[in-house]
Amino acid sequence: MMLTPIAHLFVSKRFAPIIALVLAVGLFMAPAARAAEPAELLRKAAIGSPATVDHSVWDRLLKQYVQTGADGITRVDYAPFKARGHSPLKQYIRDLEATDLAGLDRPEQFALLANLYNAKTVDIVLDHYPVASIKDISLGGTLFASLTGGPWKAKVLRLEGVEFSLDDIEHGILRAVFKDPRVHYAVNCASIGCPNLQPEAFTGARLSQQLDAAAKAYVNHPRGAAVAEGHLVISSIYNWFKADFGGSDEGVMRHLKAYAAPPLLDQLKSVRSVSGYAYDWHLNDIKQ
Repeated sequence: MMLTPIAHLFVSKRFAPIIALVLAVGLFMAPAARAAEPAELLRKAAIGSPATVDHSVWDRLLKQYVQTGADGITRVDYAPFKARGHSPLKQYIRDLEATDLAGLDRPEQFALLANLYNAKTVDIVLDHYPVASIKDISLGGTLFASLTGGPWKAKVLRLEGVEFSLDDIEHGILRAVFKDPRVHYAVNCASIGCPNLQPEAFTGARLSQQLDAAAKAYVNHPRGAAVAEGHLVISSIYNWFKADFGGSDEGVMRHLKAYAAPPLLDQLKSVRSVSGYAYDWHLNDIKQ
């Protein structure tokens, strides 16, 4: 249908705010659409390279401020960490951000990114401490993140001139590139329900051994998997990221059995399905 000049003007004015909004959203989204995927950060690796990254500062801080409780959960002594260890932690993070990732082989890249994720998470908690939960720290990054809380969407790291969020590191790089379910036992979200923050730094030379140990520790702890009266309750991690554990309850069960030890292994043999999920978002604070 042809519009008269007057009608065309009416339509233009009527929809001008909508058109302006669409154009604004388009301009806002355009840079994101053009941006490279986070996994591009590891587009290159020096396979077989003897180059290593010095994680001794992080290792020392972990040994000094992370303690394993009688319940098998590691907790952070945040108060003295904030007073005496925060400055060297920030310098360690800056040093990792300046590292040439392309000059490292894959295990070294994994170790660097896992350590960086965990160190930055602790850094963010220390910046806002005391808090009851990391979800009380809202750094934004997206509208949804601003409403739900947590620091995971905000661009808090810079590698090779590109800004990354914690979610970019975990989901866009570690999970996407390595496709290893043990990623979930490497990164720590500063919560009781999360797999332990290891009391030592990851290294490329010992990475597989460290990841296996972390997986076994979590699977065999009640917050990872627990059977009571024939009912299996497991961590919500296995529900949130079911695709990484075989994509089904059966796949999750196979994963659990691969790392389970008695008595859990014997209990799992009599369980046919998952009864429920649980997760504790309280801060992994030694004071709590």
